[in-house]
Amino acid sequence: MWNEHLKKFNDTPHKIRQIPLNEENFLKDLDYRIKILKIVEASQVDGFYAIKSILETIYNLYFNSDLFKNTFSLIDQKMIEYMTAREILGNLIQYNKMDHETVPLKYNIMARNYLLIKLKGQVDVDILENMKKLNLDLDLVELNKIMDEIVADGLINKEKQEDKYFYKLEKELKLSEEGEIKFNESGIRAIIQWPTQFWRSFYNLRELNITVEENVKHRDFLHQILSKSATQGFGPTNFVIKNLIKYFEKIKETQ
Repeated sequence: MWNEHLKKFNDTPHKIRQIPLNEENFLKDLDYRIKILKIVEASQVDGFYAIKSILETIYNLYFNSDLFKNTFSLIDQKMIEYMTAREILGNLIQYNKMDHETVPLKYNIMARNYLLIKLKGQVDVDILENMKKLNLDLDLVELNKIMDEIVADGLINKEKQEDKYFYKLEKELKLSEEGEIKFNESGIRAIIQWPTQFWRSFYNLRELNITVEENVKHRDFLHQILSKSATQGFGPTNFVIKNLIKYFEKIKETQ
């Protein structure tokens, strides 16, 4: 997908290294197992930067290109810019906590708050509180200034309510019929859907959430590690892999 649609804008995206697993060696050879787990750990970090590469390329290069501007109407361009953030940042809250610099804040704010604004509207203090959950350093004055940009884009409207501002949805994130067809043909929709699919599969080790038998060496340590696999996402899975490396290195020391 990248080579076909985005290589012309960035021919060196961050790639996820391959994991050359030989299952038989992994089960029998402790050194090989540690080596593979270290590759897995590195590939987990690669996954984060691969998603970041997609966002950087789309927002910094593709959206500013003549190709994008000549393909879509001005209204559809604006919709796609917001839809991309909602698809990636709105779905991947853990990723968003780790990276809230790549995508301009107005898109991130709508990605995080779109459904609430659509359903019942939101006051500025509630939107701010929601953004702070992403570890975002933002105050109310800055927030309302950015919200004014979203108002100017035609997506929301703004009302004064006592000492607060209340925001309601003015226009849904929806493409025109022609824009929908062109968006699918462009291949960009498939690209922006990939991070969610990747994240939910690659950062998922729930099959390791098992009960450790009593006779296993360093049982308590292994149980502590594997219990973290009950939760999906980069943080928990990275913790599991890092500490499984430590566990098997500990086993190796006692051999």
